[in-house]
Amino acid sequence: MDVAIVGASGYTGGELLRLLAFHKEANVVSITSRRFKGEKVYKVHPHLRKFYDLTFTEDVKDADVVFTALPHGTSMKVVPEFLERGMRVIDLSGDYRFEDLSIYEKYYKIKHTGLPNVKIVYGLTEIYREEIKKAQLISNPGCFPTGAILALYPLVKEGIIEENIIIDAKTGITGAGANPSERTHFPFVNEDIIAYNITTHRHKPEIEKELRKVNNKIKVSFVPHLSPINRGILTTIHGFLKEKIDNEELIEIYKKFYKNDIFIRIYKDIPKLSYVRGSNFCDIGGFGIDGKNLIVISAIDNLIKGASGQAIQNMNVMFGIDESEGLMNVPINP
Repeated sequence: MDVAIVGASGYTGGELLRLLAFHKEANVVSITSRRFKGEKVYKVHPHLRKFYDLTFTEDVKDADVVFTALPHGTSMKVVPEFLERGMRVIDLSGDYRFEDLSIYEKYYKIKHTGLPNVKIVYGLTEIYREEIKKAQLISNPGCFPTGAILALYPLVKEGIIEENIIIDAKTGITGAGANPSERTHFPFVNEDIIAYNITTHRHKPEIEKELRKVNNKIKVSFVPHLSPINRGILTTIHGFLKEKIDNEELIEIYKKFYKNDIFIRIYKDIPKLSYVRGSNFCDIGGFGIDGKNLIVISAIDNLIKGASGQAIQNMNVMFGIDESEGLMNVPINP
C-alpha cells in the first residue's frame, strides 16, 4: 500500500512513521508539513535518521490510504478532497467523531463545515472491526476514550453495572501535542499531578456516545489529570454492580469478550504504564470488588494504542492484512 501522512511533523505523525518503517505492506510516499516544507524528515524526527529519506511537502501525493494527523478543525477542510481523489482516509483528529455536530461544536468550540457523503466508522478496532473493513473514512478515537471504552464495554454490554460511571484518568504530557505551551512547561508539570477540564473535557461526550449505543442511559463523570510523564494513560473506572459477582467471573467475562483481540491483555494484577509503553497493547486488570463497588483499571500508550498504533491497526483491517502487522512491538519496561 502507498501511504501518505498529512501533518507528519507532530508526535502522532512521528509515531506513524516509526511504526510503518518495518510494516511489510506499507510504503510511505508522501509526508506533509507547512511549517517544515522542504526539510528532510530526520531534521524534525532525528530518531528516524537512516530509516527514511523523505522530504516534507505541502502537496499530498496520491496514495491508497492517507492518515490525517492534523489539529482539530483542520482535517475537515482537507479530508473531502482526499475522498474525492479515491483515497481511503484515517483521521486522527476529533473532526469526525460525532454524528451530532452540535456536540462537536459545543466541546471543541469550532464551527464544523459538515460531514462528507460517506459512511464514517468510529475506529475502535475491537468493537467495529467488520465496519472498518469496508470503510472509506475512519475517525480514529481519542486517547482517553480508547482506554476507557475498552475497559467498560464488556461491563455495559453484559448489563453488569448501573448507568452512573466514574472515570479517573492520568495522562502523559505528549497527549497535549508537540507544540509547547504554559501548561506543558516543565516547572508547571514537574512533581505535580493536575486535574483539568473537569466536566467539560471533549472526551467525555465521546465516551458517552459510544457506551450509549449499548445502553442509552449511561452517564459518565470524567476527570482527566496531567501527569509528569512522557507517555501513557492509566484509567481507573468506578462502577456499581447490579448484582453480586466475584473476581473470577468478572475476569472470565472480559476474556470471553476479547478472546479474538490480540492487543487486549486481561489479568488480575494492576496494570502499569511500563507494561504497555511503546506498544499497541491495552492492558485491563486490577479488578476490585467491594460490596457493590467495582474498580477496573486500564493502561495504554496514548501515542500508540491511543493514536498512531490504533490508526495502523485500522489500516491493516481496512486492507485485509494481518491486524498486528507492524505493531507487535514488545513494551519498554522499565
